[in-house]
Amino acid sequence: MKKDIVILWYKKDLRIRDHQPLCAAIQSGLPVLAIHLTEPELEQYPDSSKRHWNFTYESIMDINKQLHHTFIYSFKAGAEAIFTQLAKHYNIKAVYSHQEIGNKISYLRDQQMAKWFLANHIHWVEYPTNGIIRGLKHRNNYQQHWHRVMDAPLQMPDLKQLQIIQPHSEILSSCADMDSYECAHRQNLMQPGGESAAHSYLKSFLDSRHTTYMRHISKPEASRTSCSRISPYLTYGNVSMRQVYQETMAAKNNAVSRRSLHAFISRLHWHDHFIQKFESHCAMEFDNVNPGYNGTRTETNGAWLEAWKQGQTGFPLIDATMRCLHATGYINFRMRSMLVSFLTHHLWQPWQSGVHHLARLFLDYEPGIHYPQFQMQAATFGVHTIRIYNPEKQALEQDPDGTFIKKWLPELANCPTSFIHNPYALSALERRLITDPAFHEYPLPIINLTERARMAREQLWKLKGSKLVRANTGKILRRLSNPG
Repeated sequence: MKKDIVILWYKKDLRIRDHQPLCAAIQSGLPVLAIHLTEPELEQYPDSSKRHWNFTYESIMDINKQLHHTFIYSFKAGAEAIFTQLAKHYNIKAVYSHQEIGNKISYLRDQQMAKWFLANHIHWVEYPTNGIIRGLKHRNNYQQHWHRVMDAPLQMPDLKQLQIIQPHSEILSSCADMDSYECAHRQNLMQPGGESAAHSYLKSFLDSRHTTYMRHISKPEASRTSCSRISPYLTYGNVSMRQVYQETMAAKNNAVSRRSLHAFISRLHWHDHFIQKFESHCAMEFDNVNPGYNGTRTETNGAWLEAWKQGQTGFPLIDATMRCLHATGYINFRMRSMLVSFLTHHLWQPWQSGVHHLARLFLDYEPGIHYPQFQMQAATFGVHTIRIYNPEKQALEQDPDGTFIKKWLPELANCPTSFIHNPYALSALERRLITDPAFHEYPLPIINLTERARMAREQLWKLKGSKLVRANTGKILRRLSNPG
């Protein structure tokens, strides 16, 4: 006779605290088998990279360490294959999970599994993620809904009642060997994954780091410590948005800089606002939000694209930002926007040509933020202000002494500070006077910045005023904007 159990299916909600599916699994009174799936289709998808899976495994190991027991078993297989095996050995009374607001392939998997669970008479209970509403048709009252969710009591599991079981021996062979997994952050500058690290970063931000949040938010170097750095922990669910919101609200009254925390809270709302946009218009993973832009920027320049990807464009702040991303997986919002602006405006490349590259580099890659933001910066909504970031101007304003640039571009270590933002402005004689061989290996600019910016500006404003673009703006605003 098969044993009655419930399954807790962990996805991107890798925590113990404020976890409604875990609470429900415990409250069932049945033994709980907690699983996570490293699905080959997701692992091989063009937005996926090893750093994402490193972070995932670190998060799982952190939970197991907290419980002093192997609680979550990670299987390297597709969802239907694993659940089919589990159903052979157990009488699965229910499966509990959070809704995943992910890319199309994860959504198709969920649709497939919903049919499989129904056909196999297994009750699948999905709980909302943060304040996101599945199938939302309009944004009326969305803000009130979000605040209700954020103000609600945390869902804290009674771990004393948790009955942990180990998978059947025949299934254990499919488990990932996480004990021998070489975690990326031990060798480089990536943030470590896990619930413990999430709360450590949040605490240090609320205790002290927030004081310079507003002052440094746009600066590529100073923002690395002045910003919260909790974005990857929200992406992988190491901490819930509600936990972050409530802890920030509690800290605000006694904060050194209430203004900074007020601004931070608005960013938390912004985070879920964009994920809700993506949930309501998931086609933006592939298509222009405004079809009036179809047929624009259809050709790619392979040499330019590769120079952008590798940080070899000849524009120091662009290149330093990209190389920093390769090494650390993080850069602040202003610099992310600049990278996309340079790709889609100055280089006039289709946004699709770079969207997966940055997704793979961002440790905090969140589809619901990534695609809306990429298209906003590429100006394919048709309803926002067109922003063309000048990398020279940004370098002068945000990295005036070249600290960030020199940190990530060793070729420019001996470049005079007065030319660090535009070394190509040096005369031939001045260049010869620099004896460092590395300096002469740094590439000259791949484009004329002024001419390309003028061309892009003319094209974008012409497109924004076209009948095709304007015909779609009303519908976009109604569906994706918060009223009032």
